[in-house]
Amino acid sequence: MTQELSFNATSTKSTLQLKDWKFKACDEQNWLSAEVPGCVHTDLLKNGLISDPFYGKNELQLQWIDKKDWEYETTFDVPHTMLSLDRLELLFHGLDTYGEVYLNDTQILKTDNMFRVWKKDVKEHLKEQNNVLRIRFHSPIEKDLVKQEKLGYNLPAVNDHSQDGEVGDKTLSVFARKAPYHYGWDWGPRFVTSGIWKSVELAGWSTAEISDLFIQQKKVTSSSAELTAVVEIETEKEAEGTLHIEAEGISISQDVRLAVGTNTVEIELKITNPKLWWSRGLGEPYLYDFTASYVQEEQMITEKTVRTGLRSIRLVREKEEQGASFYFELNGVPVFAKGANHIPNDSFVTEVTYERYKHEIISAELANMNMLRVWGGGIYENDEFYELCDQHGILVWQDFMFACSMYPGDQDFMDNVKAEAEDNIRRLRNHPCIALWCGNNEMDVAWAQYDEEAGWGWKQQYSQEQRDEIWQSYDTLFHHLLPEAVQRLSPEIAYWPSSPMADWSNDRQQHSNYVSGSGDIHYWDVWHGSKPFEEYNSHVGRFMSEYGFQSFPEYKSVKQYAEDEDMELESEVMLHHQKNGRGNALIKEYMEKYLPVAKDFPSFLYMSHVLQAEGIKSAIEAHRRKKPYCMGTLYWQMNDCWPVASWASMDYYGRWKALHYYAKKSFQDVMVSIDGTNSEKVDVHVISDQLDPVEGTLISRLLNFQGEVIREFKDAVNLEGNTGNVILSLSTAELLDGQNPAGTVLQAELVADERVIDWKEHYFVSGKELKLQKPVLSITRVSDSEYMIETNTLAKQVWLSAENEGVFSDNYFDLIPGRPKRIQFFERKDGALVFGSPENLEVQSMYDFMKR
Repeated sequence: MTQELSFNATSTKSTLQLKDWKFKACDEQNWLSAEVPGCVHTDLLKNGLISDPFYGKNELQLQWIDKKDWEYETTFDVPHTMLSLDRLELLFHGLDTYGEVYLNDTQILKTDNMFRVWKKDVKEHLKEQNNVLRIRFHSPIEKDLVKQEKLGYNLPAVNDHSQDGEVGDKTLSVFARKAPYHYGWDWGPRFVTSGIWKSVELAGWSTAEISDLFIQQKKVTSSSAELTAVVEIETEKEAEGTLHIEAEGISISQDVRLAVGTNTVEIELKITNPKLWWSRGLGEPYLYDFTASYVQEEQMITEKTVRTGLRSIRLVREKEEQGASFYFELNGVPVFAKGANHIPNDSFVTEVTYERYKHEIISAELANMNMLRVWGGGIYENDEFYELCDQHGILVWQDFMFACSMYPGDQDFMDNVKAEAEDNIRRLRNHPCIALWCGNNEMDVAWAQYDEEAGWGWKQQYSQEQRDEIWQSYDTLFHHLLPEAVQRLSPEIAYWPSSPMADWSNDRQQHSNYVSGSGDIHYWDVWHGSKPFEEYNSHVGRFMSEYGFQSFPEYKSVKQYAEDEDMELESEVMLHHQKNGRGNALIKEYMEKYLPVAKDFPSFLYMSHVLQAEGIKSAIEAHRRKKPYCMGTLYWQMNDCWPVASWASMDYYGRWKALHYYAKKSFQDVMVSIDGTNSEKVDVHVISDQLDPVEGTLISRLLNFQGEVIREFKDAVNLEGNTGNVILSLSTAELLDGQNPAGTVLQAELVADERVIDWKEHYFVSGKELKLQKPVLSITRVSDSEYMIETNTLAKQVWLSAENEGVFSDNYFDLIPGRPKRIQFFERKDGALVFGSPENLEVQSMYDFMKR
């Protein structure tokens, strides 16, 4: 057996990582090798006992797995030096979900929450050799069928794919404290997992142990940071010693007297002229290391180090004539939040490597994002995710794990959630990226307690007694238990009960709608309501926390789950990898409205990318043009948990779709935006999120598709920092003045210090009405990673692709004759994107994909 022992020679602590696990079904005899962290599904796959869950329709053949009980086992030795320590605890950082834990045939623990850390003192049960640790996982389906039967009715859970799970109409996801998306979603499959999804370790210590260190930030400005180091120390006996706190620029000591058990010691700190933590685009995300150490009789007994950034962050909700503001203020600066909603990167979360996390966060940074929303139907992400957000200046809107459902309210459930909340707030509260704790996703707006005509029709399905019971559970959980936990454990971070929500008012004004003048909005009439893209301009709220439009993955990705005979929009496989009921039909419907007809199915995939990107671009820029009325735009969604047609801007394999390149351009800190929503005029905006003023020249040119300038306008730009304005407004009729609108383009570019800061194109008709000709694209290699691309006529949506994984500095761009484009390729290596040479570079434009 090979277990990993770590012993700190300068203290009295050691840890033993438990490895060499095996597993089996409880009703079978043969043990199989297991990987921990992992789950039953991935262990079955790695042992060759099931087929690829993501391929074809295999998902439906694997629903038997969650109906069985499974057990995991390992055998380990404990070094004599470790056995002599005062305290020996088994720490289970994540057990999914209903577990019974046995050590040397003695049951030591029962678990019922995958989001909690489980800890048990086991010193009395251990021996030096051949300790056997066994965990029996009960079927979450069988466990929760009992709870559902006891309740007597179904609670709403619209994304619980119970029919696929072979349990009829019984929505069981609400009873288990495990990731809601495991039960299916309108972008994800149903794989209800069990297993050891985080590490297991034996930790031992003597005398004392610092179990937690929280750097509470009471008041932070550029001149000083007033902090409190909150230190929790556990001890086996009364003791006296000295607690030291050290960080860059400070070293403070305080004598302490410790009682048996857990002691909380608070030490006030002050750092003069601190280096502040800033979100991407505003400054450096500087991080400090704080170390707490406890010394007794001149011997260092225990220490703990945490990393954090010093910043003030607050959610600003102030009443005004148009309603109430809703924005984040970082270090006194109003921040326009730009980003996306994040879901788990895999249906099997233990398959998410550090490399995949790093690729996602770097992709967010490169797309000029400054915020991700960790959505409430997934998981509280692993530490690495938040560490990367800290390092790259990405703010995090953090939901608690509740989404699109109503939940039970019995005392056991509430106690379980309270412990879950405390575990995760404690784990995450030192991360400077955390900007907000949000209670749930879409539950307030779906139930709409205070407006009988609003909501999703949920409450009308129940008797008045049941309605009162369901709402009382909601109110207790989201208006009392969770905000009290946030206030007690992380008081500097705001809490918001539900997204979307207009106000926390306990009356009819609380519920969000598409014209709310306060709170945040999820706008879905474009897509679910079949409304045109132009509607994005007339439905702008104070903070747009969800909106989206679907596309397929690219052809290379689709081939990972489908055969040639499946390459048809209505094939069984293509419909199975489309979890939104009307999804494929909606893509086709919108494509017929806006784009040319695709010549074949691979071309349809490309066109779906263009369609999605154009739609979300119109939304992002409509939101940014309304600054400061609107101060946030987070599209749905950043990523995928399996290969699927979805709203993601990066597919399951991390490949950027057109939307991600478009987002990079529409999220630029200084952006040009052309609004032609009103057919009678064209407005050219410049919007800045940087703090320094913007001075330069806006050059607007009307061109034909051969690149000839028909007319040109030059306007001075003098824009204050962190603002936006209309720089040029033109009558469409006077601008065109007889020119064919299907053959002309308006290009506007902002130039400062002889450098083009940003540019955009605007067309006067839809893409399907443009009179495109076949372009001749020429490619000149400038260096191993850099190319120059030119055209002889307008080339729409130029798409560059390479066999090796990576991204281009720009892609899906329009190319005008006489205006060559310089492009660089960045290869994906170990999560980073580094200069690389594209293999088998291919360059195409929309003309190549059109049916003619």
